[in-house]
Amino acid sequence: MTEDEAVDDELLTIGAFAARARLSAKALRLYDRLGLLAPAHVDEVSGYRYYRADQIERARLVALLRQLDMPLARIAEVVEAPDGAAAAGRLDAYWADVEARFAGQRALAEYLRGRLSGRSSEMYGKFVVETVEVPEQVLITETRHVLAGELPAWIGASLGRLETAAKECGGLTAAPFVVYHSDVSMESDGPAESCVPVADEAAARAWVEKHGRAWETKVRVEPAHRLAYTRITKAQVAHPQILAAFEAVEQWIPQQGLWQAGPCREVYFADWDAARAEDPVCDVAFPVR
Repeated sequence: MTEDEAVDDELLTIGAFAARARLSAKALRLYDRLGLLAPAHVDEVSGYRYYRADQIERARLVALLRQLDMPLARIAEVVEAPDGAAAAGRLDAYWADVEARFAGQRALAEYLRGRLSGRSSEMYGKFVVETVEVPEQVLITETRHVLAGELPAWIGASLGRLETAAKECGGLTAAPFVVYHSDVSMESDGPAESCVPVADEAAARAWVEKHGRAWETKVRVEPAHRLAYTRITKAQVAHPQILAAFEAVEQWIPQQGLWQAGPCREVYFADWDAARAEDPVCDVAFPVR
């Protein structure tokens, strides 16, 4: 008996199954190897694979999902869903991620088009840059090496932890902020430092002594300084719009006869969850002298 002959009324050889599923035998072997579609039976002597007719729908589904460039782990989540509604929900979640990624790439392409075509000054002109004097601050901080894709979640979590801690340290005295001590991108992991200004230095040091090891927290006193900043909306915080804001401030600084005196930062002064896309939420800033 050859591998392309039917075994009985219930099982199909890989060749017969592939023809009915409109897939290649090579694809079916791959799906088996990846754990997405196992044969119903494998002959112990010949190694031939046999499938049931009711596996055809799953085989076609896997093939279609792969055409969406869906990662194998996500495909497994869809095909193993308990029912059709759950499977559709998992597909919806994946596609929402895809559209968000494409939207970000579209915005990045537009940003790069502006830079390459020499229209950077037009982009920078959209941002109003000002300076502000910041007094000395006692800070409780959390530092982490983090890549760009992990950054939003880490910022929210770390500032949340520090703002909770601030209640034991005399309360907040100013808006929390994040300092970038080195570049954060898909290839570079900073580090970044979340900072929350608090009122009571002694209480802050006591809190860090008790909890610091768990979250890599510390206390530092930042001297009074001057910031050059531009205010941006919640929508503009997204990459790459925020890059244009940083570059606008960087370009403005030497034009005013100033010098950068420290790493860049994002100062979050608004309730992020309550803010709408068009609401100002953040100052993109550089210490200057």
